[in-house]
Amino acid sequence: MLIVQIEGNVKHPITLDPTVWIFDDRKVLLDDAFKNEDSNLNGASADKDTPFNRDQYQQQINPPINESIKRFDKKKVLENSYLMPLSYFLPNSEPNEDAAKAILHTDDDSVEINFTQLENSYLLFALKGKTINRRWPGSFVLR
Repeated sequence: MLIVQIEGNVKHPITLDPTVWIFDDRKVLLDDAFKNEDSNLNGASADKDTPFNRDQYQQQINPPINESIKRFDKKKVLENSYLMPLSYFLPNSEPNEDAAKAILHTDDDSVEINFTQLENSYLLFALKGKTINRRWPGSFVLR
């Protein structure tokens, strides 16, 4: 099954489908994900002298307006590797105030991490434009 479930100590359990993230503007290129740890995930600039740019503004709306197909050449989308920051989805599940850890389940094992690590993590969902594996939705990557 190629889904990710966020459930447990949350108000709203949610199910994520990484197979559609290739069209999501919030995705991050694997090559760019760890280049500049100080920049924010939306790519917003703190430079106040920059003139208003409608396209940039629309990409910062959460969820962003999907301009992916117009902006990117289809060939590039199908050749690159992508990550999705899990921080976009965790607020939607409304974790309870006492949520302190997360348990990541695999076919063979379970791994426990703290909630801060979960908030600062990615899911690698596409490698060279293809899904990671037919059995898993992706690979968990700590930042």
